[in-house]
Amino acid sequence: MAQPQGFVDPLYPDHVCLLQKSIYGLKQSPRKWFETFSTYLLSFGFTHSTADPSLLLYSKNSVNIYILVYVDDILLTGNHDPTIQHLLRGLSAEFHMKNLGPITYFLGMQIISTVHGLHMSQSTYASEILNRAGMKDCKPISSPSPSKFFSKSSSPVSSAEAEHFRHVVGSLQYLTITRPDISFTVNKLCQHMHAPLEDDFNLLKRLLRYIKGTLSFGLPISSGSLDLIAYSDSDWAGDPTDRKSTSGYCAFLGDTLVSWCVKKQKTVARSSTEAEYHALATAATDLIWLRRLINEFKIPTSHPTVLLCDNISAITLANNPIFHARTKHIEIDFQFVRDCIKNQVLHIDHVYTQDQLADVFTKSLSIPRFTQLRAKLTISAPLVSLRGGIEPSDQC
Repeated sequence: MAQPQGFVDPLYPDHVCLLQKSIYGLKQSPRKWFETFSTYLLSFGFTHSTADPSLLLYSKNSVNIYILVYVDDILLTGNHDPTIQHLLRGLSAEFHMKNLGPITYFLGMQIISTVHGLHMSQSTYASEILNRAGMKDCKPISSPSPSKFFSKSSSPVSSAEAEHFRHVVGSLQYLTITRPDISFTVNKLCQHMHAPLEDDFNLLKRLLRYIKGTLSFGLPISSGSLDLIAYSDSDWAGDPTDRKSTSGYCAFLGDTLVSWCVKKQKTVARSSTEAEYHALATAATDLIWLRRLINEFKIPTSHPTVLLCDNISAITLANNPIFHARTKHIEIDFQFVRDCIKNQVLHIDHVYTQDQLADVFTKSLSIPRFTQLRAKLTISAPLVSLRGGIEPSDQC
């Protein structure tokens, strides 16, 4: 630290200012805090994860401990309680912190222990969004968006409504952490944040009505198989304005949904094969990162990860090393996916359209189809068991 330029005291040029406020007001304080905290953990024997800098790992003999740091919110877990207690005593002596016990609430997410594992949701945060939007007592609805969009009005909303629109939609982006079922609708709303129209405002109200009826919905985390499998899909020229496609994918670790994404493609695809192929390339980059991450948790990744796609032409193009005249312009994605297959990182397989789980991330669906895919994505509310515990629902 140093005195600011232009305000250096000529009598005491080496002195610094005495802070009268919290150190959180400084821009570099989170980085300095993380550096100090991680230095202590490194001296204890932890190492930084190569996939996620905020994850630190301790592995010695059969003892495995993991720490996830988000500023001053810390998650700690492991398989050896004496080592964990020794670490906690050292942390309490070095830093002023409190052990809150088993996880129940973290960064706005509620974690409930069930008979099958954990159930993660953001019901309290969702209720706060409804309160801020003035829709606390709105009537619930069964789907986040209509199956077809009909443009009825192109008139812009007032400046006050536009500011309110941006505030609510920005809050909904964080809600998608545990609610992948609203990802497509939130993505569509985010595309109009700069100048929302009345139709966009009506779509936002419909989404909030859907959230009202599914406040307790979230993602279950259950033990079981540790095989990584992913689904990739694309809606060709789905945007009626610029005719760009939307890519979507999701990844499962066993029966637990661990990653998903909805992304509008940057360029216009000339065919459905090209749109699906760009979606494959996007999913492949995420799967490479997931394989690196789970490998640090000592989960074997010796076999290629299965990536399921419902477009036979895209699968054929990925496995066929011959360039075609109609695919020369997608050479980069072509080479990238081909290298993943050649290096046995990925194995692209076919899935029927009715079993394509990523379909919910690329387009608006009818209520029966949307409910079916939501159930297959394991998005549900925890149910109270007759045995006295809490177990996640099997159906939505």
